[in-house]
Amino acid sequence: MSAPALDHRTDRKADRRVDHKVARAIQRVTSTTFGRYQSAVIRIGFSATYLFFLLRELPHRHEMYGPDAPWGWDMAQQLIAGNQSFTALMWSDSTAWFEIVYAIALISAALLMVGWHTRAMSVLFMAGVLSLQNRSIFMGDGGDNVIHLMAIYLMLTRCGRVWSLDARRAARQASAAADDPRSRARTNVAGAVLWVVLGLVLIAASVTDGLGGTWWLPALLWILWIGEGAWWAVNRYAPDSESRTLLDVVANLAHNATLVVIMAEVCLIYATAGWYKIQGSRWQDGTALYYPLKLDYFTPWPGLSDILASNSVMVMLLTYGTVIVQVAFPFTLFNRRVKNVLLVAMMCEHAGIALLLGLPFFSMAMIAADSVFLPTVFLVWLGSRVTLTRKLLFQRRAEAEVPGQRRGDEDEEAPRHSGDGGHTLVG
Repeated sequence: MSAPALDHRTDRKADRRVDHKVARAIQRVTSTTFGRYQSAVIRIGFSATYLFFLLRELPHRHEMYGPDAPWGWDMAQQLIAGNQSFTALMWSDSTAWFEIVYAIALISAALLMVGWHTRAMSVLFMAGVLSLQNRSIFMGDGGDNVIHLMAIYLMLTRCGRVWSLDARRAARQASAAADDPRSRARTNVAGAVLWVVLGLVLIAASVTDGLGGTWWLPALLWILWIGEGAWWAVNRYAPDSESRTLLDVVANLAHNATLVVIMAEVCLIYATAGWYKIQGSRWQDGTALYYPLKLDYFTPWPGLSDILASNSVMVMLLTYGTVIVQVAFPFTLFNRRVKNVLLVAMMCEHAGIALLLGLPFFSMAMIAADSVFLPTVFLVWLGSRVTLTRKLLFQRRAEAEVPGQRRGDEDEEAPRHSGDGGHTLVG
């Protein structure tokens, strides 16, 4: 065989190998939900952060976002007319409506944390976050900005596949189907009611232009609402059809793409913060941490802050270490070990910020965002430890209740003795 023919056959084999790898990669991306545990941690972390924030500010809610806020309803209406943002609090200026929106935000955060009808709760959680934050935009900080973004991203993720009530319900349905293949899943009444109610609200908000002046938010909400209806209908009447496979592929693609966006967002936050710190003179001379430790507003533990501020070497090391970790982290994603070390360092840094500077919700939001990079092996191990601890607690409680129950049974069966001294067996 001539040399050109051999080269041609070699090129065709190489092309087939490349096509096979590409097809396998596409098949994996469309058929697999990546980062199930990481997305569950993000769901739990951000919903818990906002839930605790709303609970802490419950006595001050009117002054922050309600009718008694310094940023009045008329001023908020003028600002929103200019930036075209969404907030349900602009639908009415009554106190009763504000209380309803605040209660929906609080309840949706709690239900999203436990994973009850995750997709619907993620939409309500997003609406609650955007409604409160866009009502008084000057009340937020960096942590609120991260929650603002993640609330939108969570709607597109399949964050309830593990560690949720939805996952437990799906496992029970799968177990029932395995026991009786002819059985059909029961209609989820709560899910159907949520879908109908949210659809009516969406129609009313679209008709009255209550979704803001942007095009993407109404389009996204309508796609999610129609998609959830189609998902229920296909799973109910054609669970083994090609339509079910197509919807699953679309959901996996949206989830995986959103997870990549979340990772890029976290890297952008740290890279931007690190490079801006380098340009600051206080970060260059190593004293940036010293001045916040001397401000009364940022010193919940004055004695601890004074001890740290008096150690100039420690202040300098923490200042430079913060800059180094934030700048270097995006470049360490290709090295798993180095990435994990810096990830632990950043989480410890945020825990220190919560303790020393009195910013717990900012730290909780950033730790929840960092969780997207946690190793799956560690999360699986952590989940197994939590499950084992829960089982041990329930087992000890059951063992504590059993002796009393046995004593009661013995007292009831004591008179039932046969004449020859043996016990009568009572069924």
